[in-house]
Amino acid sequence: MTLFEIIILAIIQGITEFLPISSSAHLLLPSALLGWREQGLAFDVAVHVGSLLAVILYFRNDIISMSGAWLTQGFRRQQSSDSKLAWFVILATLPAIIVGFALKDLIELYARTPLVIAITTIGFGLLLWYADAFARRAQQLETLTLRQAMVIGIAQVLALIPGTSRSGITMTAGLMLGLDRESAARFSFLLSIPVILGAGTLAVADLIGQSAPVDWMVLLYGAGFSFISAYACIYLFLSWISRIGMLPFVIYRLILGVGLLWFII
Repeated sequence: MTLFEIIILAIIQGITEFLPISSSAHLLLPSALLGWREQGLAFDVAVHVGSLLAVILYFRNDIISMSGAWLTQGFRRQQSSDSKLAWFVILATLPAIIVGFALKDLIELYARTPLVIAITTIGFGLLLWYADAFARRAQQLETLTLRQAMVIGIAQVLALIPGTSRSGITMTAGLMLGLDRESAARFSFLLSIPVILGAGTLAVADLIGQSAPVDWMVLLYGAGFSFISAYACIYLFLSWISRIGMLPFVIYRLILGVGLLWFII
């Protein structure tokens, strides 16, 4: 890949990992429209590492508080809100891990097609609009319950279908359960940490089994630009989401999905 391709793909990954607009749809576009080659497994690992470091750095205080509370109070009857939130993140991640392991090959074989991605981009975009427009949106993250966390975790399973958007479907579920926009987004971002870590670990395991040479400078650039774009995305999204709402992302998803359908058909 050229340096320009590396920068563009890394920025796309960093931004779309956290915005509710589907990274799968966007990573299709450069190869479909511009004829770029697939970035390869090693580059995929690198940009996921960049995204992971960005979300960990941004939520470092929350992670430290949650980890400390979980280690000291996690198995007691009375727990703080930080300890409960740590449990909620752990438990809500399990459905995606279990289903992901069970259906990974089937999804890769049948679901990773431009048509599926176009349809899910539009369909789940409309669902996001409905949740943002008509849900109560009054509850803060501190009052999240285990039942609500598990519903969001089960909804996250749908993100295994390309085009759904992991952040989009978890925010949609959070909004429909009554969380305010910022709380739904923050819980979605916290849930992304074990998911990205798990996906990256599996990719590294696959990479170890390959004998192809690795261009470490390409990986360094990919991780660096992914980190910068992901951190900026998280910061700006959480700063603006309470004011602008989800409608701009819904409109963008509809345009993107229709564009993909037009290109396919």
